[in-house]
Amino acid sequence: MTSAPLPFAFYLAGSLSDQISRSLFDDTFAGIHQLAWFDYALLAPYFLLLTILSFYGLHRYETIRGYLRGRKNIPAAPPQRYAELPRVTIQLPLFNERFVVERLLDTITQMDYPRELLQIQVLDDSTDETHPFTERLVNEYRAAGHPIEYHHRTNRHGFKAGALEEGLKTATGEVVAVFDADFVPPKDFLQRTIHYFADPKVGVVQTRWSYLNRDYNTLTEVQAMLLDGHFVLEHVARAGHGLFFNFNGTAGLLRVAMIRDAGGWQHDTLTEDSDLSYRAQLKGWRFVYVPDVECPSELPVDLHGFQVQQFRWAKGLTQVGVKLLRGVLRSPVPWRVKLEAFCHMSPNIAYPMMIAVTALMLPVMIVRFYTGWQQLALIDLPFMLTNFFSVFVFYIYAQYARPEGSVWKAIKYMPALLSAGVALTLSNTRAVAEALLGHQTAFVRTPKYAITGDGKKAAMPAKYRSKAGLLPWIELCFGTYFLVMIVYAIDTYNFIAAPLLSMFVVGYYWSAFAKLHNEFRSRLAWERARRLAEQSQ
Repeated sequence: MTSAPLPFAFYLAGSLSDQISRSLFDDTFAGIHQLAWFDYALLAPYFLLLTILSFYGLHRYETIRGYLRGRKNIPAAPPQRYAELPRVTIQLPLFNERFVVERLLDTITQMDYPRELLQIQVLDDSTDETHPFTERLVNEYRAAGHPIEYHHRTNRHGFKAGALEEGLKTATGEVVAVFDADFVPPKDFLQRTIHYFADPKVGVVQTRWSYLNRDYNTLTEVQAMLLDGHFVLEHVARAGHGLFFNFNGTAGLLRVAMIRDAGGWQHDTLTEDSDLSYRAQLKGWRFVYVPDVECPSELPVDLHGFQVQQFRWAKGLTQVGVKLLRGVLRSPVPWRVKLEAFCHMSPNIAYPMMIAVTALMLPVMIVRFYTGWQQLALIDLPFMLTNFFSVFVFYIYAQYARPEGSVWKAIKYMPALLSAGVALTLSNTRAVAEALLGHQTAFVRTPKYAITGDGKKAAMPAKYRSKAGLLPWIELCFGTYFLVMIVYAIDTYNFIAAPLLSMFVVGYYWSAFAKLHNEFRSRLAWERARRLAEQSQ
């Protein structure tokens, strides 16, 4: 016999330890207590938030469906070709990239394209030893006959967007290709992509990212899986159905006329690439996605770098939504384009919603102590299928769809992927809040390492690492809160909830202890450098 849920106030007033020791199937209190107003005040916002989150869960299923139907519309080759190749400018925006810049320049100068039609711009905003080191390398390559130029700014006005805009003033190419410092494009990159611009309506050609250090550690495996969801499924689903999708800021080409027609590079958001993408597509420019062309890149190898990158992306995309979403919704484009644009610009709102849901979890668990299997089947199961299970299906299917992917390997790393998502919750909630409040911050670089053949990374100077601050201690509090929930779930025989809650504990503790460990190592490195400096005096 199933009992009605006890009111929350009853649990606070009575002996909690006596109540949680009873079985979920104990019907002693059946029919005696009904939900009170306070219980509904907890349950209403809890299930409202879950309903909104379920919308994004359903969108993941729709993306898979869009991929299956849209992949046949992705061109296997350019539909037409240039009779004479156009001039191309390659732009390489840099900021303190000492460890990877040599590899980048060596790769770019080997690009298979007529030298008389090629211009390479090194756009360096560096404030450390990267500046003289890169300038010397560029001079050596130019002396060897390569069409390469060095541009160094003494300020970071506009950050990456400002550097790209500055480079356009002297760009000679009809098309520009952009590569971040950690990318290693294949030698035939331009030959396989430039002919898509033979169609004068094409404004952007985006290629698929792959990863030099995917197997470096668990975190890089998880990041690769997350990005595969974007590049394998989302881009194909959007591009294959004529929906708006974004240039990813690197490993792609842009028509200079399109950049200027759309209003140029603007730096009022941290994701200048998505900002320009939507402005250009609203102007009628067509974007092409070429998943068969892979451009290897380097993933952050520690949690700090990962969170810095994700913070910038979450805040920037939310800023783009604040800036452009109203215009997209009012534009004459089809409703399905508007809906997908909304889903694309707004998903990071899920992070503050998850904070609210997690804060309500324990009191809601107590309120619903005597929930029977009928209510679980009717209410909880649909939410689980649309939220938790959609994440599982989405990223597993991305590995199935990836030519070199492994489903079993993806299943193995799914707990880590879910925990990594939890590790981003607090920092990305802050990112969303800052974007919605209009708080502007600097473009913080993602630390990049030189990956060697043995899988090791170069030592990073302590000045590249930021202090942990209060965030890890807040994450420890959240992790402990979920640990209490696990104890409660076990004591109330809710064994199904315990494994799910454990991912929150692992995620928050992982993030907190990783930050504290990095700060401790940085402090030791600083102390060691200080002592060496004193000894040398």
